[in-house]
Amino acid sequence: MLKQLKPALIIFGLLAVLTGLVYPGVITGLAQVLFPHQANGSLITQNGQVVGSELIGQQFTDPKYFWGRLSDTGSYPYNASASGGSNLSVLNPNLQAAVQQRLSDLKAADPANTLPVPVDLVTASGSGLDPNISLEAAQYQAPRVARLRGLSLQQVNTLVNQYTTGRFLGFIGEPRVNVLELNLALDALK
Repeated sequence: MLKQLKPALIIFGLLAVLTGLVYPGVITGLAQVLFPHQANGSLITQNGQVVGSELIGQQFTDPKYFWGRLSDTGSYPYNASASGGSNLSVLNPNLQAAVQQRLSDLKAADPANTLPVPVDLVTASGSGLDPNISLEAAQYQAPRVARLRGLSLQQVNTLVNQYTTGRFLGFIGEPRVNVLELNLALDALK
């Protein structure tokens, strides 16, 4: 039995070192050299301070800011430690109440806007952390933001276009706008 146990323990030890230390160390080193921004969390800084990540949304409720998608991540919105979809069906009263509340909030913030509300402004993403909104959602909110900030609609639309990321490889997905980056750019206009 010792004859069989010794090679098994040796192989286990070698594989543990190889897959538990060497491989992760090499991959981490390569990521730090080749993709340092992404490997360190895609952090967004302002005046030397980290203000967020390109990958995790933040809640904005002030009408002078663009609003992101709803977040259903537990005790507070965009809680990265509780990421996950709500799994509520379209007939669930809780989801219907959240959608109605967001529609009311959007209408109260901009009563003159009679355009149809883009679906991503009244629904949560699968993770509840989505930092992006559709270009249509940004264009829907642009008149409100321009009016409340005393900017021209053209200025706001120029910023929206500047912070719009196109389709991946030109054909995968839809154009999207990072809400945090756009709101930081709006604050920088002062």
